[in-house]
Amino acid sequence: MSSKPKPNTHAEIKELLNERNNTHGAFTENARISQGIKRVMETSVNWRIMPDIHRESLEYIAGKIGRILSGQYDYDDSWDDIGGFAGLPKKFNHGKD
Repeated sequence: MSSKPKPNTHAEIKELLNERNNTHGAFTENARISQGIKRVMETSVNWRIMPDIHRESLEYIAGKIGRILSGQYDYDDSWDDIGGFAGLPKKFNHGKD
């Protein structure tokens, strides 16, 4: 996570959005890809029976995949985040607690 302070001014917000656009790609393209992946996941046989933490982890991963496919595919943080999100169901005992 960045230790930069939150942007306050219009110029700071615009700079942050430009920065994100460079690393993550255009928001509209990211949304198109991510939502397409999520629609496919929702058609799977296990989607409705999985605990919320499994579905949420997969949705977070879909968002990161969207960023990888629409932005910088070699941006390490996106790959690291996928690994972290993939481990969450196990960390929370697959929702059994």
